[in-house]
Amino acid sequence: MNDTSDNADAKAGAIIVPVSPFQQNCTLLWCNATRRAVVVDPGGDVPQIQAAIKQADVTVEQIWITHGHIDHVGGAAQLRDELKVPIEGPHLADKYLLDHVVESGANYGMVGVRNFAPDRWLNEGDQVKVGELAFDVFHCPGHSPGSVVFFNNEMRFALVGDVLFNGSVGRTDLPGGDHATLINSITNKLLPLGDDVGFICGHGPGSSIGHERKTNPFLNGMA
Repeated sequence: MNDTSDNADAKAGAIIVPVSPFQQNCTLLWCNATRRAVVVDPGGDVPQIQAAIKQADVTVEQIWITHGHIDHVGGAAQLRDELKVPIEGPHLADKYLLDHVVESGANYGMVGVRNFAPDRWLNEGDQVKVGELAFDVFHCPGHSPGSVVFFNNEMRFALVGDVLFNGSVGRTDLPGGDHATLINSITNKLLPLGDDVGFICGHGPGSSIGHERKTNPFLNGMA
């Protein structure tokens, strides 16, 4: 687990829990003022996620999903049942993925996963909240048709799922993926947020919009 909440003055704290065989960055995010928390993309290994919640000593109120791929949703139904909290996201365009979680899990040897529907589908312009923190929702298709990004303007921080990575972008060779659509989402939705915006992505280390604008080969024409 990677605890990113060292700054005592920060409005939010976070612990990143790498889960599933894909080492997906499940993020436990909380509001420091209220100690209310959300789990973003519980892709599996629910006991590890529960351990992080206990370590942080926070109260989880929701689960947020950036998109429907198995490594991001494999533990969602189980965690929802254990915590008795609602699931919000992704966009309705990923319903076909959530309807086939069990089948997808079987392809990768992931057992105990369940198909599910969220309590709330998310659309462009929606907001999600945890404690005193509000995040704007951006629909960013391309990696999957229903991928969404969560952005908090006050903290200049985003959770981008598998849309954008440190030095790369989401793969588009899976069903429903489209590279041109993905680059359009990044160009028109994420880059305009500003170079100072930092983000946690679905795999690997995070980055900033500015760093990716300058160095990401998929965004500067080098790839």
